[in-house]
Amino acid sequence: MWIVRVALQRPYTFIVMALLIVLLGVFSIRKTPTDIFPNIRIPVVAVVWNYTGLPPEEMANRIVSFSERVATTTVNDIEHLESQSLNGIAVVKYFFQPNVNEELAVAQITSISQTLLRQMPSGTTPPFILAYNASSVPVLQLALASPKMSEAELFDFGNSFIRTQLAVVAGASLPYPYGGKMRQVQVDLDPVALRANGLSPQDVVNAIGNQNLILPAGTQKMGDLEYFVKLNASFNNISSLNDIPIRKTQGGLVYVRDVAQVHDGGPPQTNIVRVNGSRAVLMSVLKTGTASTLNIIDGIRSLLPSIRDDMPQDMTVDPVGDQSVFVRAAIQGVIREGLIAAALTGLMILLFLGSWRSTLIITISIPLSILASIICLSWIGETINIMTLGGLALAVGILVDDATVTIENINWHLEQGKDIEPAILDGARQIAVPALVSTLAICIVFIPMFLLTGVARFLFVPLAEAVVFAMLASYLLSRTLVPTLAKYWLHLHVAEEERRQGSAFQRFQAGFERRFESFRVRYHALLDSALHHRKMFATVFMGAVLLSGLLLPWLGEDFFPSVDAGQIKLHLRARTGTRIESTAMLCDEVEAAIRQHIPSSELESLVDIIGLPYSGINLSYSTSAPVGPGDADIFITLGKGHAPSDKYVKALRHDLNEAFPSVTFSFLPADIVSQILNFGLPSPLDVQIIGYNVDANRKYAATLLARLKQVPGAVDMRIQQAFDYPQINVRVNRSNAQLLGYTEQDVATNLLVSLSGSFHPQPV
Repeated sequence: MWIVRVALQRPYTFIVMALLIVLLGVFSIRKTPTDIFPNIRIPVVAVVWNYTGLPPEEMANRIVSFSERVATTTVNDIEHLESQSLNGIAVVKYFFQPNVNEELAVAQITSISQTLLRQMPSGTTPPFILAYNASSVPVLQLALASPKMSEAELFDFGNSFIRTQLAVVAGASLPYPYGGKMRQVQVDLDPVALRANGLSPQDVVNAIGNQNLILPAGTQKMGDLEYFVKLNASFNNISSLNDIPIRKTQGGLVYVRDVAQVHDGGPPQTNIVRVNGSRAVLMSVLKTGTASTLNIIDGIRSLLPSIRDDMPQDMTVDPVGDQSVFVRAAIQGVIREGLIAAALTGLMILLFLGSWRSTLIITISIPLSILASIICLSWIGETINIMTLGGLALAVGILVDDATVTIENINWHLEQGKDIEPAILDGARQIAVPALVSTLAICIVFIPMFLLTGVARFLFVPLAEAVVFAMLASYLLSRTLVPTLAKYWLHLHVAEEERRQGSAFQRFQAGFERRFESFRVRYHALLDSALHHRKMFATVFMGAVLLSGLLLPWLGEDFFPSVDAGQIKLHLRARTGTRIESTAMLCDEVEAAIRQHIPSSELESLVDIIGLPYSGINLSYSTSAPVGPGDADIFITLGKGHAPSDKYVKALRHDLNEAFPSVTFSFLPADIVSQILNFGLPSPLDVQIIGYNVDANRKYAATLLARLKQVPGAVDMRIQQAFDYPQINVRVNRSNAQLLGYTEQDVATNLLVSLSGSFHPQPV
């Protein structure tokens, strides 16, 4: 074979090639991102619309439906749309076809969203537009707490300082903090004083808006100098806002301080976070793009010491929910098992061949084939994950074949008395075509994986690539490096030479060969007997196959094996419309029940996220889909040596539903594996009912839910949407209002300011 002849003529070339594979392989391992799964590149764009105080039905009908209809005619390659409308906020998710141009899709959505603003209700703000995929999941949470700082100060410090410092970590995305209070300059109105002075809430809003401005005054040239002119259009401190005049009356001026109080505070709290029972602020770190989970968390942790140096002395920041622990354990487990497989394979080869030199040649080719595969995976943009490592571990046993067959055939020719080079050439020539056919036959088995679609394609194609690259590299090395090493290490027939030495291992190996030969003789006799009794053997064999088929009903089916990462996420929903304070007290009772089931030695932390997050960005990333202040997520992290998580989930599911019959409980994806595989959905099985008649959809959903509850093994079934949110209807008599000098806009505006507030972004 010509390539073998070239290898024998230029041996140093292929030795250098092997060294180059080692160097490039180590470099690729250091530079290639490491993660639990391959990057699942199914693009999603979330558009977050905000309109403070607008009811969910109005958000859906006047903003969401309109934007969806227009987007379907202007945005390319939309696969389907999903939306969630809540009070004052709506999230529209665009799911795209696999071949979409992501940059073009984001640009199209951005442009059409800006165009729609002119046709939407007056006051609609431009939406947030977020692009992400299934791999964009939380990998770490940072809990901020302080015995002296208020929740508003914690939120402000986390959002304004910590968030900006951590944003420099490659691949890390930090949405708004959970919990605490959004720090704002609050103007608390006194309704009695307003009525006494004949003012409305909108009058106060207009006065502050007109008197607190950000406007330039220009410059003034005087003599030889040009002066900047600075106007006191905005205030330098909060207390000065109390001195803003609102209206001139017969008794003088009415100031803000006469009808309101201005102070440093926050709006009514809609999101509460507690860590082990204490109020806190939680910052979630998400992984984006192809970045390594381990690199992101290591980068965050490396910045924490400098952040702590700049924090107030009584403030703490503690990492919780660290997913790198599970990722690192999974990766190390696969590597460990692969190394054990390689070591056992080497020992088996040594036992059968009886030559440490031949064994060394074969075992050198195995890591080189794996490194070559990693180099190729890195070049095509794949990551090091449990799928690619699993493929390489699977290929270890197969990789031995090429080198083993080559060495064994060379040894056979050496036994015939040939010189080393003729033995290598003859041995390689005889097996060249069979080895190539064998390699291609193994590779072609993985070709159907490239025809998969959806999440399965992103998971299993890297595994197939890892095996195929390793097999092709193994075949190339068996034709080049293996003959080169054989030329230097197999000058004499090694087997006879080592037997003459009479080592203890050779005596053991000789005894093993005698026992194996005896076993082979007995197997040959058994095979000969089966061939002479074909009918009986075929009957017994088919009977065993049929009996094994009876086990199928007891074998479950799932997309991916379940894992126990020691993390549990419990979502609870109280009666729709429950105040957040009541939900917090309910969480106290639920936590007490949890502590009764899980020993304190196994319970590492309990984190509550109660109510709705402050930002729609957080809502778009959320997998629990909360709908109001009656929703809460309880994250349970178990310590080392804990009992199986499923055991606790099963016990809690039974006891919590009995103890709190009016509360809906569900266990959602908690670890990074289940979150990625669920693709942001709250459960692995979701049934969507689509139709033009909403009332009919609700009725059918209730009927279907009752039937689905009868399915064995189905748990935590519920209707995600809440259709019974309490509502107060205000009906304005427009004629009477007009007689009093008011329009519907006056009534609506003042009602909005009184109940939902009015936000002005001018700083003070």
